[in-house]
Amino acid sequence: MRSILFVCLGNICRSPTAEGVFRTKAEQAGLTEQLFIDSAGTSAYHVGEEPDLRSQQEALAHGYNLSYIRSRKVELEDFEKFDLIIAMDQSNLTNLKLLNSNGYNSKLKLFLKDYAADLKITDVPDPYYGGAKGFSHVVKLIEQASDGLIHTLQKELST
Repeated sequence: MRSILFVCLGNICRSPTAEGVFRTKAEQAGLTEQLFIDSAGTSAYHVGEEPDLRSQQEALAHGYNLSYIRSRKVELEDFEKFDLIIAMDQSNLTNLKLLNSNGYNSKLKLFLKDYAADLKITDVPDPYYGGAKGFSHVVKLIEQASDGLIHTLQKELST
């Protein structure tokens, strides 16, 4: 069993979208029995809240359900619990490294850089203060990175 944690700032836009998109793609690939998938934020601004309504609506328009997700803050135990901790942007990757005092840096990844390098961008942009186009763009980026992560995991889990 592999465990994956997606992380953004507030855990209401990008990381729950990543959790929902990746979970659906993992189901389609027949991998859910081998994976534990979750998301969290590096801040506690929205703990207990559901994903931003705009994220939910855009995800649903693409066939992904986020309604079951509730925001939570990254905890120190997550560094031990998860095999992969995937940040949505460099700022949150830096925050994770500051939280991680136990040498778990090998578990930390940057979603687009590590799983969608062909996009030539490294950060999933935060759509929170933007318009509807930003949320649509985020879903598309996350779909591409999720495909790359699925491909990587399929290779790893088949050996």
